[in-house]
Amino acid sequence: MLAQFAPRMRQHLTNQTRALHLIPANQKPPGENNVSIEVIGDQRVIRSNGIPGHPTGAFPNRGNPNSIAAQRYVFHVPAQPKVADQITPLRMQDFGIGVNGVPFDPGAAEWYQGNPRGGWQYEALSGAVPLGIDANHAHVQPTGAYHYHGLPTDLLKSLGVEKGKHSPIVGWAADGFPIYALYGYQDANNPQSEIVELEPSYRLKKGRRPTGEGNPGGTYDGTFLADYEYGKGLGDLDECNGRFAVTPDYPEGTYAYYLTQHWPVVPRGFRGTPSRDFERGPQAGGGPGRRLPPRGFGPPPPRRF
Repeated sequence: MLAQFAPRMRQHLTNQTRALHLIPANQKPPGENNVSIEVIGDQRVIRSNGIPGHPTGAFPNRGNPNSIAAQRYVFHVPAQPKVADQITPLRMQDFGIGVNGVPFDPGAAEWYQGNPRGGWQYEALSGAVPLGIDANHAHVQPTGAYHYHGLPTDLLKSLGVEKGKHSPIVGWAADGFPIYALYGYQDANNPQSEIVELEPSYRLKKGRRPTGEGNPGGTYDGTFLADYEYGKGLGDLDECNGRFAVTPDYPEGTYAYYLTQHWPVVPRGFRGTPSRDFERGPQAGGGPGRRLPPRGFGPPPPRRF
């Protein structure tokens, strides 16, 4: 039964970026936001209905035929996460979930037609494929699940994320580490240092993509995930868009992820071991998300985070 929740891989031939036209977020969501986040034993348990507590774009729209619908999410992440021996790349799973109970899902089920699933996956925010994304850089799955592909603009505003202030926690990654947005200490280990906008360490590759044998050709311009490469030390963050740092919430230090203005915006890999609750598709671990309602699920308790 889980197979019905696997995203359908759509194929295209475009090989260049286009202007990203965002749908105005001026619609009232279909219901009230309902989320709880609490530590139970060694787990942080996040329950939500997936309805954002902020306006959204109009769905369905020309690029997205789906309507927002309440979900029944129960996610478990480690309350005391640990760094794993190896990085786990983001694949068929959400990266994490916002403190408002809306998932971060940066990947898109869009592939170059000449080589589907073969390395040329489209970047959702490139504009190359119109996906009906709203001003919160979000749109809707066929299941009705509203989810963020990029910076959740209205969520960040509601949390007071602004220049000159260290970001509050804006979400939790699937491996249990906290997610911040944009601003942190210039010196990762010194809370007295200047607060700056943190930069990722990715850049566009130079030159042109290969042609023939299912390759799209064209200039590396951000159309595809594979257009980017990691350059250690280019920015403030590592290949997972995170770093070890002290934060107001963790004065003794922690590994933390950051949402950034520039690619990858939402991290594309895990330093820890991601919970299987965030997986999707036929090999998923039976967690809730966009698959099957968890056994015994009831209405989420009141907001508590």
